[in-house]
Amino acid sequence: MSDMYKIRLKKGDTVVVRAGKYKGKTGKVLATFPATNKVTVEGINIAKKHVKPNRLHPQGEIVNLTVPINVSKLGIFDPSTKKASRIAYKLDKNGEKSRVFAKSGKEIK
Repeated sequence: MSDMYKIRLKKGDTVVVRAGKYKGKTGKVLATFPATNKVTVEGINIAKKHVKPNRLHPQGEIVNLTVPINVSKLGIFDPSTKKASRIAYKLDKNGEKSRVFAKSGKEIK
């Protein structure tokens, strides 16, 4: 874990899965993990975990977990084109940096 990756996605962004089992599905980013270059997306990459019996659940149970997915498989959802896009950065007159959609050039809110 020596390198930290520059993840351009932020919590709350709507993303589209571009590759793998969940290709074409959209969801919201719940958390980012720059150390592993992964993010967790709502409803994407769900795994089942078997939990041992405890006082709360004497029978034990199977829990659905949202597992982090690699950033390279995701693209931010551009509402104007209704497709996945990459993220670019633009500087305004005051020198403020803002995120924009690489395809349409519109600012990400």
